[in-house]
Parts: sequence; C-alpha cells; structure tokens
Amino acid sequence: MASDAWSSDRFLIDQLVRPVANLYRVTPLAAGDTPAGGPVAFVRQKRMALKEDIRFFADEDERDELFRLKARQMLDVRGRFDVTSPAGEPIGVLDKQFARSLLRSTWNVLDAGERQIAVAEERSVPVALLRRVIDFVPYGELVPILFHFTIRADRGDLGSLTRRWGLRDRYMLDLSGDPERTLDRRLGVALAIALDALQSR
Repeated sequence: MASDAWSSDRFLIDQLVRPVANLYRVTPLAAGDTPAGGPVAFVRQKRMALKEDIRFFADEDERDELFRLKARQMLDVRGRFDVTSPAGEPIGVLDKQFARSLLRSTWNVLDAGERQIAVAEERSVPVALLRRVIDFVPYGELVPILFHFTIRADRGDLGSLTRRWGLRDRYMLDLSGDPERTLDRRLGVALAIALDALQSR
C-alpha cells in the first residue's frame, strides 16, 4: 500500500463542484462519520472524454499521482477498466457486465492477475429501474437518487457502497466485511468512483 491510510476499511467519497471536470475527494473514516485524518486522494475525471482516464492524486494541486483508472478502449459499451500505478503496474481490473447491467448495474472486480475477487451489484431492482427512468427526464441528473451497491465474494459480503442523501454526490464505501484485505483498498476506491462517474457508459 502507498500509505497506512489505504489500510482503512471505510471511506467517504464526495464530489467537488467544478465546471470542466468531475472532481472527488476521498477521506478515510474512523467510527461513524469521523474522519481518520485528512483526505488521502483527490480524483479528476475529464468530462466528455472519448476514452476514460481518471487520475487519483495525493494532493489537491495534483502534483503527486497515486494511481489511475483507464478504459481499455474508446467508447467501450461493455466497459473494462484497468487500475494501475502511474508507471502502469497493474493493481486490478473493473469489468462492467453489460447484459446484467441492463436490469441493475453489475461489475466484476479482478485482482492484478485478472482473477475475479468480487462482484459489485445494485441491491435494489426498483431503485435501479427508477434511476434509468430519471436519466431520460430533462435535468434528471439534478434529482438525487439513493442507490446501494453490495460488494460480495464467494465467501460472503465484503462491503457496500451507499449514496448519502443530498444534492451533492456523497458516498460511503464500507469494506469492513473484508478484514483479510482481499480487496486492495485502492481498487475499492477506484470501484466507488467508477460506480458514480461511469454509470452512463
């Protein structure tokens, strides 16, 4: 791990409002909603990019890159994204399951060797369908829809990602069901960003 902060089990991920890019801030949490220190990552996603290349930085000035989330192909409907170090060393792969995602979003999570370690799936079918309807409504993106993803492995649930109520996108990533650290916390945070930023892809 890059630092002790990435050994945390719970993270708050909140979106920062900027005109030309989606920016996120990642903060590890102690008990409840209490931050366990300062933010550990700032994330930039360029809007309208033909090929997603999302960067994770240690500081808001974006001088120290930690890792990145990058699409393998331009406008890939199926959606396969590599999570790597800045030098290109593999951390894991996020693989959106296109057919299953027509009903509710489903992603496979693979480790650095591309072995499946977890599946992230929307828990509620009615909420998933409502979110799809809202996408077709003018200014529907302004309507906050709460959704909840369960992250599970063969041996049971590893954790969850839950959107908090509010106009701004705020998420709680909870991986406390994974004390063995099966899921690299950097890969878990990249998954959380993907579940918000790449839903329409």
